[in-house]
Parts: sequence; structure tokens; C-alpha cells
Amino acid sequence: MADKQQELPKDAFEPLSDGSHLDNEKIAAPSLTFLKDSWRRLKKNKAAMISLVILILLFVVAFGSALIPSMNNVSTNPNLNNLPPRIPGIDIPGFNGTLVQGGQRVNAYTGAAANHYFWFGSDYLGRDLLARTLYGTRISLIIAVVATFFDLTIGVAYGIISGWKGGKVDTVMQRIIEIMLSIPNLVVMILLLLILKPGIPAIIIAIAFTSWINMARLVRAQTLELKNQEFVLAARSLGESSIKISFKHLLPNLTSVIIINTMFTIPSAIFFEAFLSFIGIGVPAPAASLGTLISNGQKSFQFLPYQMWVPAVVLSVLMIAFNILGDGLRDAFDPKSRE
Repeated sequence: MADKQQELPKDAFEPLSDGSHLDNEKIAAPSLTFLKDSWRRLKKNKAAMISLVILILLFVVAFGSALIPSMNNVSTNPNLNNLPPRIPGIDIPGFNGTLVQGGQRVNAYTGAAANHYFWFGSDYLGRDLLARTLYGTRISLIIAVVATFFDLTIGVAYGIISGWKGGKVDTVMQRIIEIMLSIPNLVVMILLLLILKPGIPAIIIAIAFTSWINMARLVRAQTLELKNQEFVLAARSLGESSIKISFKHLLPNLTSVIIINTMFTIPSAIFFEAFLSFIGIGVPAPAASLGTLISNGQKSFQFLPYQMWVPAVVLSVLMIAFNILGDGLRDAFDPKSRE
């Protein structure tokens, strides 16, 4: 016997009331701008967010320590020289003020040093390594800010003008860049030392000479692509000036390229300053730089390794954090990485 057909309920074909079906077409996701959507994706990158927090903490600690008198006191005291790290309340070898002498661990904080605490130890002149490391970190971050400034001013402006004008103007401007690229930064720095004294001004001028070139080339390439897009052609047909088009139409579309390249320029500038100070043509004594501290520490690394490890770790953390954050920003601003 054939199966009986299942009967439908009586209200199966009743008409829907007015407006009851409108929610089916409703967009539930919130409307996000490009920057908000990029920030949402950046927050999902745990490594990039940790790097961002570390950099913020380094900025706050390095520049905030300038307001603390004890952190600015780096006067020499031969009675307190070469003391190991000593942190109050911590009784762990390496952080309790003890060191190994003659095969035995002894307390180095005796006599005049009994009431002192050097969290990162002291150097060969009895200066606080914590204060000097924070000072050197400030110099590195200042160099980072300077490199960012020249990237965002000279590099962006040069690249937009070269790409927008095109023709002979672009050819001449690109030949100038090629000539500047053929001169190594170290040669530029040595030539500047013949005119200026070693120090931050000479390093800033050396960075200003070539650090913006990579930004200019990337911005030029993107400008050449964007200037033939429909929205730019429409703006030109409406009679908008080149300056207005650059600020209103080109810059917003170049934001991702500018931010990403800036984040990769910063660690290169920091390393350049540290390298110059390490070989003795950067920040002069008695001022402290991370490169200077590493150079001084490596001379006694076999017996007092902390004098080199501390600034080396801080420099490594700075450069790694900027690179990881740059990778995270590149992924966040890349539309192809959308989920």
C-alpha cells in the first residue's frame, strides 16, 4: 500500500504581513572605514600588538626617566665601579649583587657600595648602567622620530612630485636618487665629520641625506599607478589643482604604503646610529648611546658580561619590535588578507 502523503498545515501558505520580511535583507555587520578595518585586523595579530605595547612602554620609560633626577645622575664614582646588578628584594644570582671570584660567589656590594643598588650594574667609571641605558634608548628613539619625519616630509613629497609630473621632471629626479644611492651612508658620515663634530646633529644630517630615498621610490611607483585611475581623472576634469588632488586623493590611498615603509625605515636608522657609535664616530663621550654602551661592554665581556648584554638586549628588543609591528601593519593594510 502506498505511503500516505504528509499533510501540510493549514497556515503554510498564509501571506506574510507587511514589513515582516525586511529583516532578511538587513546587513548585520557594522560599516567600517579602511583604517578601522585595518585596525581590527591588526588587533588580531598578537605578535604585532605585543610589539606595539613594548614600544609604547619603552617610549614612556625612556622619556619619562628624563624627569627623574636620579636617572639623570651619571656622574663618575671610582669607588662603585664594575658592580653587578642588584635589585632590592631579589636573591637570585645575577640580580643580588654577587659575582664569582676565585671560584666562589662573593658579595660585591661591600664598604662604600653597601647602601647602593644598581639594577643594571655599574660601568668601569662607577656610572649607573640603568640611567645610561635609558639615556641611550632615548637617543635611539629620537633617531627613530627623526627618520620618520624625513620619510613623511622629504620622501613622500619627492615621490608624489616625481610620479605626478612624469616625463623629464621624473627622469631628472630619479637620476638624482640614483646618484645619492651610489654614495654609502658611512662615507657620508665620514665626510660630515670633517665639517661637523661627532654627535647627534651629524647623525641626523646623515640620515636626512639618504633615509628618505626608499620612501620616495615607493611613493613614486604608487603615484604613477594612481594618477591614471578614474577618480583622479575625474578630479582633474573638474579643475582641481595638483596640490588639492595630492592631499585629497593621492595621500589617503598612499597611507598604507607610507606607514608600512616608515616602520621598516625606523629600525634601519636605529641600527645605523648604534653602528656609528660602536665604531666611535657617533655620539661622543660622556654621552651614552646603545652603540657606545655595547662597545664599552664588549671590552670586558669575558669578566663582566652584563655590561654588554643589557644595552644589546634593549637594542635587539627595539629593532625586533619595530620589525614585527611593521610586518603586522603590512598584513593589516593588505586588502588581500581579508578573511
